[in-house]
Amino acid sequence: MKITFTSLFFLAAVSQAADWPTFRGADRTDISPETGLLKQWPEAGPKKVWMNEDAGLGYSGYAIVGGTLYTMGSRDAVEYVIAIDTATGKEKWSAEAGALLTNGWGDGPRATPTVDGDKVYALSGKGALVCLNAADGKQLWTADMVALGGKVPGWGYCESPLIEGSLVVVTPGGSQGTLAAFDKVTGKLAWQSAEWTDPAQYASLIAVSHNGARQLIQLTMQSIAGVNAADGKVLWKTEFPGKTAVIPTPIFKDGQVFVAAGYGVGCKSVRVGPGNAVETLYETTDMVNHHGGVILVGDHLYGYNDKAGWTCMDFKTGAVKWADKKGLGKGAIHSADGMLYLLEERTGTVVLIEASPEGWKEHGRFTLSPQTTNRNPKGMIWTHPVVSGGRLYLRDQELLFCFDVSGK
Repeated sequence: MKITFTSLFFLAAVSQAADWPTFRGADRTDISPETGLLKQWPEAGPKKVWMNEDAGLGYSGYAIVGGTLYTMGSRDAVEYVIAIDTATGKEKWSAEAGALLTNGWGDGPRATPTVDGDKVYALSGKGALVCLNAADGKQLWTADMVALGGKVPGWGYCESPLIEGSLVVVTPGGSQGTLAAFDKVTGKLAWQSAEWTDPAQYASLIAVSHNGARQLIQLTMQSIAGVNAADGKVLWKTEFPGKTAVIPTPIFKDGQVFVAAGYGVGCKSVRVGPGNAVETLYETTDMVNHHGGVILVGDHLYGYNDKAGWTCMDFKTGAVKWADKKGLGKGAIHSADGMLYLLEERTGTVVLIEASPEGWKEHGRFTLSPQTTNRNPKGMIWTHPVVSGGRLYLRDQELLFCFDVSGK
């Protein structure tokens, strides 16, 4: 009995560690809990396990839970949520999510689904929030961001829905309230943040425990704000002068919030003190991060700065530790087992480096192949990399790749 119990416990722990239920992971830090991964890649890169050639068009990322990968893609002018077996790369089911978002940089969905228990939540490019049965894709309920006062942003709705207790929270934006929360089972509207009415941008929410409350932190073109998860009341807000689009997910640690944006804007960090009083710590252009994301590993931030290339900054002070423009061009970032997985948007080159404030320390690279012929000429390889279950997942439109980085 003891052996059986221990074995079951071990298997459950492995399964839980492998899960990646939403954009940037369960805690939205974009740091995978995986360990024992390859620290040096073979010259040709890690072994390709499978490739799915029909994941649909778009830039959606992936949620990976219990041996199933959930993503979104467009087929024949419809956006779908698509479930794929992680062992084989074969499709399990697809379900309609909404009408096609058309855009000059490429049509189709941008958001990553979120998995919670036996349900999947996804937001279409035009703002249809759908709740589906994870086992077969059956639609359980739906809600419309435009009906909540939102307006479809220029590049479409891009955020990944956030599960917070009994609620699912999204950012419709607009006069009825920037944020909206629904009962995750019934789809009934629980609250909308009527005090805060900024239009929606492209960042995904984070949830933190701070100053005696669960706070939902979001970034718009005008503001960074913390909202009470219980009722949608604004707890604090500070100005953020965005331009054109603000996209990266906010970062929180020990009462300090960091945000960044592209188009020359740069980054800002604030401390949310007692009574939710906000103090600006620094505002610089040392992390002009467009949409590849920024990650906090230990006490240091890593991401691509449009001014200086791949950059490492001290989280607390904003001091730059190093910057490198030669190693790799602009792109997205992910972290696992003390390493950074970098994906160059123009070429599909993937590089493994150490997450170290001591400088660029490379441990392998390869170029994604084949690449799609269906990408919009203005589009690039923008879907962020993810490591889950010892596998590295990458995507170029309808082409979905799985590589073994387990070190076994």
